[in-house]
Amino acid sequence: MGKSILVVDDTRSMRAMVAAVLEGAGYEVAQAGDGLEALELARNRVFDLVVTDHNMPRMDGVTLVRELRSLPNYDPVALIVLSTEAGTELKQKGREAGATGWMAKPFDPQRMLDIVGKFI
Repeated sequence: MGKSILVVDDTRSMRAMVAAVLEGAGYEVAQAGDGLEALELARNRVFDLVVTDHNMPRMDGVTLVRELRSLPNYDPVALIVLSTEAGTELKQKGREAGATGWMAKPFDPQRMLDIVGKFI
């Protein structure tokens, strides 16, 4: 079975775009509309990598990263934040929460595959 990736974004079109790029490269992709939904999925199975938006209702990306890191099996999992915001302070918060990397939106598909390939 291929590697599995959880894509989290409250914008359906963005989720679909990221999923299409990853599926096209042979990854199995699950989708969640916000942090709480993502956390629910993550409690039931361990994904090989998580790509999450930061600005979402109910739970933002940095909080999701922190919550995922507190789950027993998510220590080795790469957690990538994909956001229009890329301020140093926010990236620092992301790192402190346990984010593996940060990508700016709009994303470049090849760059995303390079980053994912490095961590998965």
